[in-house]
Amino acid sequence: MAELSTLTARRAGLADEVVRARTEVQDLTREQRKADTDVEQVKARLQRDQRRLDGGLVGSPKELESLQHEVISLERRIAELEDTELEVMEHLEAAEARFDELQASVETTDIGLTTTLAGRDTALAEIDEEATQARAERDLTARDLPSALLAAYDKLRSKLGGVGAAALFQKRCGGCRLEVNAAEFARIVAADPDEVLRCEECGRILVRTRESGI
Repeated sequence: MAELSTLTARRAGLADEVVRARTEVQDLTREQRKADTDVEQVKARLQRDQRRLDGGLVGSPKELESLQHEVISLERRIAELEDTELEVMEHLEAAEARFDELQASVETTDIGLTTTLAGRDTALAEIDEEATQARAERDLTARDLPSALLAAYDKLRSKLGGVGAAALFQKRCGGCRLEVNAAEFARIVAADPDEVLRCEECGRILVRTRESGI
């Protein structure tokens, strides 16, 4: 079934995309944790320095100046790290949204696959049932036919794609779809009703009906 092939291919493609999306989310999550840790570490250092300044714990003017410069540097560093942290968070949110979208597509595709497979199984079961019934009808009909005719039919069926006999419809063979020429058609018209006729083009047994044009 074309639909089943399409859904199967789509499911395989989605599986690959989900793996890539999950990996991206995991990488960005680790990156965000690292960014959070970096910010907290620098903030903790800034707080220690600020407590020293506020508590008057710095003895010399030179050390005081150095500590003040360090505080300014740490504040600048925190601003840079927080910008990086925010950027990582934005990327992570987008990656998580993409991952959720892919997961939803997988679920929808799986539902489609389940429905399509169920439909296929039902159709196959119906075909099997029809085939079983057709074989039973064929066996019933075959009991009244000459064995030589049955043998010829089976041989033609195996040779010609499973169709050993075809209806003659409006002067055309139902097997090869070619029109019977005038001379051959005249012979068919004149033939005994019980005579076994064959298509000159494909060799199939011709079955005469009311629609044969005779």
